[in-house]
Amino acid sequence: MEVREKKEWYFEYEIHINRPGLLGDLASILGMLKINIGTINGVQNNRRGLLLMTDDDEKIEILRNILQKVDNITITKLRPPTLLDRLAVRHGRYIERDNEDKKTFRFVRDELGILVDFMAEIFKKEGNQLVGIRGMPRVGKTESMIAASVSANKRWTFLSSTLLRQTVRNSLAIDEMSSDHVYLVDGIVSTMRSTERHHSLLREMMAFPATKVVEHPDIFVRESEYQLSDFHYIIELRHHADEEITYELINTSGMSDFDFR
Repeated sequence: MEVREKKEWYFEYEIHINRPGLLGDLASILGMLKINIGTINGVQNNRRGLLLMTDDDEKIEILRNILQKVDNITITKLRPPTLLDRLAVRHGRYIERDNEDKKTFRFVRDELGILVDFMAEIFKKEGNQLVGIRGMPRVGKTESMIAASVSANKRWTFLSSTLLRQTVRNSLAIDEMSSDHVYLVDGIVSTMRSTERHHSLLREMMAFPATKVVEHPDIFVRESEYQLSDFHYIIELRHHADEEITYELINTSGMSDFDFR
């Protein structure tokens, strides 16, 4: 007898009438279809998300057809899970995403846990991942990058930084060049406080098939040959939702007045 591999599906529905026993009835339907529930959580206002497992895609279509006739709920998503779907079930909420620029994601400092989880999932991907992170001083940018590297079981290497003291690398050892590394770049230091040797290393590493995270990507783009379109993800981290991210001190008073950390 052929054993078929089980596939994962993300199922999300909006509740119109949250009557007693609704979840039990839904679980019974899934049980009769032999669809397993992996994870379940509330994900938004009156919405619930589930990660499902089944070895038969036809059962998912049967589930869809059955639930379309149920008045108490409306299916909002039934698809193979995306990264954002998995994080929504894990944390009970969706990450805020820019309506126009879909690669820009917004967090506040109180959400560092989900931010670290989000970046760790990105860092686990193979190949070149270029991530930019915007934010004002002391909001937790560098700490989040390091924590995400640890969570993803990756080593981190500063190409430039001001975390403890100014760091500008001009070369890397052989064992520091690996796809198991996450390379951290301070976009201001690398473009405005470095040497041509550092620029040469930076160009080499930007082409290297590994994850790079650039703090202050707007300054990095402004002062280099790279474009925002080169970035796969842009993360914005604020102390509070209404905080403006600005580099006015750099533009008007010079770098010495701006705390880069």
